[in-house]
Amino acid sequence: MYDYMSKYRLEGKIAFVVGGLGLIGKEVSTAIASAGAKTLVLDINDEGGEALVVALKGKGLEVIYKNFDCAEVTKLDENLSVLVDEFGCPDVFVNCSYPYTEDWENSSFKNITLESLQKNVDIHMNSFAWLAKRVADVMVNNVNGGSIIQFGSTYGVVGQDLSIYEGTGMGEAESMAYAVIKGGITNLTRLMSSYYGKYNIRVNTLCPGGISGHVAGVSDEQDTAFVKNYCKRTPLKRMGNPEEIATVALFLASDAASYITGATIMVDGGWTAI
Repeated sequence: MYDYMSKYRLEGKIAFVVGGLGLIGKEVSTAIASAGAKTLVLDINDEGGEALVVALKGKGLEVIYKNFDCAEVTKLDENLSVLVDEFGCPDVFVNCSYPYTEDWENSSFKNITLESLQKNVDIHMNSFAWLAKRVADVMVNNVNGGSIIQFGSTYGVVGQDLSIYEGTGMGEAESMAYAVIKGGITNLTRLMSSYYGKYNIRVNTLCPGGISGHVAGVSDEQDTAFVKNYCKRTPLKRMGNPEEIATVALFLASDAASYITGATIMVDGGWTAI
């Protein structure tokens, strides 16, 4: 009988998780390590990184933390090369980082500046794009290919439903920068899947909807009225949980998804279905 469950295991594989200490990233790191992969958690919170390593090693998992700032776009090649030289070619590469400027919340059409738009596109979309391209180039020499998972968003696929911000204290909630960035990441994934497929490299976009503790494109501080409006608008009538995103990332990382590439996987409680 076909051993279905073994396809979800990642023993013998190396995984890089960029943004691996965020609300979602920490669960992604944990899920992938739990499946048996040697997991490099890449982020900029040294204290948090060491704490996660201690916690997961205590459960018998192989986890390493390295400081890696994807907002330092001009240093991406050098910093990635250091990791590959030390740990080898990743079999799995997940980018769930969320770099943004201090004026990020002023990215509405009324308030955004050209300088802010350019900077955020550079540190977010361009860092995602360049890291994915460079990792894929490394994976070309990997006999087993690899899996690249880019984190997009529902708002990289559809426009924001601005009605859910009515009656909240969230002000100008639409984000020009976020739509540009996440839309760009999603379409790059499609092109990369076309080009790198011949090397058995799979590239997919995972698009979360609203997650408890985090709202895509706006502040992490969740307004009560917003949460009520959001849940009413979503078919499942609730926000998602970080672990519900991590399980999908684990699936895409594993051989269980061996015939999936170029896909945009919506994990949004049905938000984009209506």
